Amino acid sequence: MSKNVSIKRPVNRVKRPFSGMTRLPLVVITSSVFAVAGLSQDLDPATWQNKLTYHALNAYGPPALAESAAYDGFLQEINYPREWGQGAAGYGRRVGSTLAYSGIRNVLGLCLDAALHQDPRYYRSGQGSLWGRTTHAIRGTFLTRKDSGGETLATWRFASAYGATFLSNEWYPDRLNTMKVGLEQGSTQIAFDLLSNLRSEFWPDVKNKILRRKP
Repeated sequence: MSKNVSIKRPVNRVKRPFSGMTRLPLVVITSSVFAVAGLSQDLDPATWQNKLTYHALNAYGPPALAESAAYDGFLQEINYPREWGQGAAGYGRRVGSTLAYSGIRNVLGLCLDAALHQDPRYYRSGQGSLWGRTTHAIRGTFLTRKDSGGETLATWRFASAYGATFLSNEWYPDRLNTMKVGLEQGSTQIAFDLLSNLRSEFWPDVKNKILRRKP
């Protein structure tokens, strides 16, 4: 669904600012909003093939790849993590790390929502008050639909967020591969999933208003 929007970003010698946000997986966030939101609700959630399509777009759809390239350019600019250095080699490691994280999270998500028969998609409300739609997006972050109907805890989301974080931290420098950092990063990813759902809920309305204002 729902593998962005979560960054510990030290700038050169500044010591551990934003400790809970090491790698914001914008590749997941952006693709889930723009690549997946428009077509995912047309897929039958009960088949693993359509779940595979959903997670593949989340991980490696064109908007996801473009966002990954831009985000890793930012990491290159601030030289984070500094142990990876600069130049083509450093940028390559950052791109590879971001793409690998996204792949791990979406593979875990696919396995979990297929095994548990959960629907990873976010369903817009599209109507009601601002607060009502906001609470709908919050609810859609912590709960998910079941293939058989009804709702349940979004196990696929939480397990994939924390699982992918701890697995991907294995190739990061030791100072970043800690339980505390992993918990912070996983929680931050859930928060960015919420932002992704809010954008999926409200962006179509904003876009329509913008288009209507054009002469």
